[in-house]
Amino acid sequence: MRKNIAIIMGGYSSEFDISIKSGNVVYQYLDKDFFNPHRIHILRDRWVYIDDREKEYVVDRNDFSVTHNGKKLIFDCVFNAIHGTPGEDGLMQAYFELLGIPQTSCDYYQSALTFNKRDLLSVLKPYGIKSAPSYYLNLGDTIDEDGIVAKVGLPCFVKANKAGSSFGITKVYRKGDLASAIETAFKEDDEIIIEKFLDGIEVSVGVMKYKGETKVLPITEIISENDFFDYEAKYKGKSKEITPARISETQEKRVTMAAKRAYDVLKMKGYSRSEFIFIEDEPYMLEMNTTPGLTTESILPQQAKTAGIGLSELFKSSIEEALR
Repeated sequence: MRKNIAIIMGGYSSEFDISIKSGNVVYQYLDKDFFNPHRIHILRDRWVYIDDREKEYVVDRNDFSVTHNGKKLIFDCVFNAIHGTPGEDGLMQAYFELLGIPQTSCDYYQSALTFNKRDLLSVLKPYGIKSAPSYYLNLGDTIDEDGIVAKVGLPCFVKANKAGSSFGITKVYRKGDLASAIETAFKEDDEIIIEKFLDGIEVSVGVMKYKGETKVLPITEIISENDFFDYEAKYKGKSKEITPARISETQEKRVTMAAKRAYDVLKMKGYSRSEFIFIEDEPYMLEMNTTPGLTTESILPQQAKTAGIGLSELFKSSIEEALR
């Protein structure tokens, strides 16, 4: 019997539109011989099931069910395609765990931890995962520009601590520009991480549970036409993404080990996509995404394709792991 799969998409963050695109790709490519896919839009003011005629049906949040055509629709598994809150920060994961419904992304603790760049890098540091020198700010803190520059130097990156798709990030070259960059970051989050600029090759490493094992996908080299891999570079064609990456055997071995170690140490499930920058042969982690983009142009699907895994198999395997 085919399983009923709820594909959740949307969310409450600036990544809403990207998530809708990812969710629709999952809906399109999910193998209908095995699954009955259903689109669920998660919005601040309502959670709704969208049928094939684009008609909305309210989701009962007591048990995550939908009444459709006079029948109660319940789901065997949830495919999480929400980027940002509440799908990438642990909230939806905790909700589904309480309801006893399997879902495709990592558990709630890992989701909350990885969504917080500062906490993630701090937890991984004792395990040998290197990261750039950084300076932390919370909303309301006194801004010590001299202290920031002394700690991280110039240029530096000012980032929202809990945000994706490069929202709230600015590359700062002059001390006088720090204030406006900090203001931009605080529009996305009440916590900021300011990092030293690392000048090296940037790569993205996808890791997933596949047939019960941790699998590291072919590595992608990222070359931005802009000053860094910002929103425009990611989603408007202003970058080159080369898979497999043009890196040395030593670099490939080290970043593969680092990405797999981070995934296993954190007891991850589902997909992750981690970004690293090489300083000579040493990989420095920037962040880890646990619900990465899943459109046909997104990095993780590109990596899976290079590994011989098509979109239907990629999505099917994720559900099978969640149901395992």
